[in-house]
This record gives sequence, structure tokens and C-alpha cells, in this order.
Amino acid sequence: MAKPVLIAAAAALAHAPGLIALGSKPAREIARDPSVAARIHANLRGFDAAVGYAPNQAFIGSVHPRAMGPRPHFNRILDGGQRFGPDGEIMPETEFLGLMALADQFKLIRLSPQLAQSSAEALMRHPLHDFFDPGKLRSAIGDPQVEVSRGAIPLHVTDTGIAGSLAAGHHEDTNLMAHVLAENLACKASGALALAHLLKLHDLDPASIDYVIGCSEEAVGDRYQRGGGNLGKAIAEMAGCVEASGADVKNFCAAPVPAIVIAASLVAAGVFRRVAVVGGGSLPKLGMKFEGHLKNSMPILEDSLGAVAALIGEDDGRSPVIRLDAIGRHRVKSGSSAEAIMDALVTAPLDQIGLKITSIDDYATELHNPELTEPQGSGNVPERNYRMLAAMAVRQKLIAREEIGRFVADHGMPGFAPTQGHVASAFCYLAHARRGLTDGGADRIMMMAKGSLFLGMMTGQSDGMSFILERNRG
Repeated sequence: MAKPVLIAAAAALAHAPGLIALGSKPAREIARDPSVAARIHANLRGFDAAVGYAPNQAFIGSVHPRAMGPRPHFNRILDGGQRFGPDGEIMPETEFLGLMALADQFKLIRLSPQLAQSSAEALMRHPLHDFFDPGKLRSAIGDPQVEVSRGAIPLHVTDTGIAGSLAAGHHEDTNLMAHVLAENLACKASGALALAHLLKLHDLDPASIDYVIGCSEEAVGDRYQRGGGNLGKAIAEMAGCVEASGADVKNFCAAPVPAIVIAASLVAAGVFRRVAVVGGGSLPKLGMKFEGHLKNSMPILEDSLGAVAALIGEDDGRSPVIRLDAIGRHRVKSGSSAEAIMDALVTAPLDQIGLKITSIDDYATELHNPELTEPQGSGNVPERNYRMLAAMAVRQKLIAREEIGRFVADHGMPGFAPTQGHVASAFCYLAHARRGLTDGGADRIMMMAKGSLFLGMMTGQSDGMSFILERNRG
């Protein structure tokens, strides 16, 4: 049986403040009170501020989350912050709109000649221009103003008018309405961006990828197969992985972790040599907590789509090993209390292989940026999880109660991810984990994710899964 390893990981952010109005919460509030749109617009931040934002730099690997410095981060620019980082980039909106248009094979997006040209010129200079053909943006040129008058939704609005639009795929199918396709195209484009960065940064042949698993939060489908998928294969096509097939794994916020476990299992079984796992950004969650930011005189920080890609393959003697003998899983009988979930995801798998909570160097869990969640009253999610872990270590007599703070600092980390649950649920830490296990001093890192299945109203259960990444001893 082949030993599966994490060969590579990459991350990308698309700064898209103009798309906030299409986010689920802002769209609902604007429909109730159109003046909300102006308040949102007045509190958007520019691209330079987004690039200099410490959590965004952590997302693309330029700094470790523990090195972001003291909060608040939103009112200062991180020294040395650059658009491109070790793991990917922060892409400006003009380029991302062009990428969305390139992702649109059915000619539903229309860009003004000026927007199409500026986007094409920027993408032509992009390090990934070999993956995407910016010349194809010529076919997206049209008159968005006219398209909107015919029922399309505005995709990009400037001071001089509507510069981008998106039409519905079918006017009688609610699953192919323009706002749904906007979500799916944004997810596809950002996911392909992350996968292309992974291939470029690690000098990998796209044709060497056998399978691509999508683990995003979108629901691609039509009225007969709502949420049918398969964005994994659509992303594979866009990133030039011509030998790949694909499928999607859905599990609410938890999806990336079981997707990686499935990918590792396929490699271990010898079904495929290389499997990519990709999660694109979630447009509905843009501006989700905007009211808290406005109330606290903060810029609206939920202005970027996060995307992550990982490559699982056969043992190369160096890459971190994915241990399939210690998979944490939330069983039906486990119970849905926070303590029961943590016990199933952490204690149970560690017991299986004779390790303790303190045997893990880093725990990556729900790494939501607290500057996005606290202003709206959702609290500091990562800190809450890490303190719960520390309390479990106290109960097991592994640390003293007064050492809880030290445990959190040593084994946890500040949140830095956008509030796009699947991206925040350990997925965003993969590139950092790989670096720590190959070039740093870490020996074991646990990745764990939780999913809120009850949101779909099919069960009251929660779910979750975890796995351990371990230093490769050759």
C-alpha cells in the first residue's frame, strides 16, 4: 500500500469588494433598504489596504499566523506586505472579473470594452497567463447596461455606469438564476486560481494530476439535480489538468478534511497517483458580518474570496505523511455537544496510535479571523476551540490549569481566514503545515474540521473529521 503524502499546497485571495452586494446578507438588507448599498460602498477598503492586512498576508504564506502581530490589524498596514506570497496571491477585482469571464463557457458574463481590455492586459502580465488565455476575453465584450435592462444582474458598477453583467442560464430554473451562477463562477475561478498557483509554485505538470476533488460550498446543478456538481472537474479543466477526472465532496464547512482523507485513501489504494483537493471561495458569505463592521466604525473586512488547493500523492521521501491509521470521525452515536465532538476528533484518534493531546505540535481547526466575527457578536472561534482543547488536556492531567494560556499559545494560533467555513476549517493552514513539517521544527500537526449538518434541515446532527500530518522520516 502506498504511503500518501501532502506534496504541495497553495492559497489565493480574490479581493472583490464590488461583489459584496451579491453576498447573501448584504443582498437581503439592500432589498429591504436600498440606502444600505451606499453605506456599504462608503466603508469598502482599497486593494492596497487588503494586501497590507496581516491576516491576508498569513493566508498567502508571507507570515505565520502567530507572527501577525497584535490586534487590531485592520487599522494598520503590515510592513513588507506584497500581492504575491510563498503560497499564492491576493488578486485585485478587475483581474478576478476577467477570470470569472474566462470561467464562463456559456457567454453569460458581459464586460464593457474598457473593463475587458484592462483585465486582459493585467492577466497577460500575470505569472499564470500560461494557464488562462486572456485573449479569450474578447468574446465577453458587450454592453452590460443593455444586458441589465434585459434582466441580467450587475456584476461590476463604476462611477460611470455598469461595466459588467451576468445573465441567467435559464429564466425558469431557479438553480440557474444569475445570482446562483455568480456564486458558482466565482467559486470555479478562485478555485482554478489556487490550483494553478499550486502547479506553478511547485513546478508540477498539470497532466500529472489524475483526479480533482472539489470541496467548496457552492451548489452547481439545475432544477432536476439541485447541487449535482461537479466543480472539481470544471476546475481541473480550467487549470489545464487534461488527464484528470473529478468529483465533489459536500459536508458543509467540514468538507475539505474528508476530501483530503478520501484523496489519501485513493492514493494509498493505488487507484490514483496524484489527487488534487480544491476549494474555491464562497460568494454568499461576502459581507456576511457587515453590520457589525459598520456599527463599530470598521471597514467591511469580508471583501475577499478565499481559495485553497492541495495535492496528495505517493511518498516522495520528504513530504508530510497523512496518517490513515488515526482518522478522527464524528459518529452518529457521538452526540453533538462541543465536548463530544472534540473528543471524537482529537482524543479518539490519538488513543488509537498511543499519542496524547500534547503530542501534537499544531492544531488547525476553525481558523476564522476574529476581526470578522467579533464585531457581530460571534466571538473568537479559534480561541474558543483551543481553550476547549486545553481544558481536555487539564482533565487528562497532561497540563496544569494555569498552563491553559501557554497551551493555547504553543499549540493553537490566531484566526486569519475569511468567514468562508470550508476554507477556514483547517484547509487554510495546509501550506503552513507542510512548511512546518518539512523546513520547520514540527513533527505532527492535526487538521480538524466540523460541519453544521443541521443547517440543511435533514438531521439535527453535526459532523466532523480529523487527520494527522507527520514529518516524513524517509
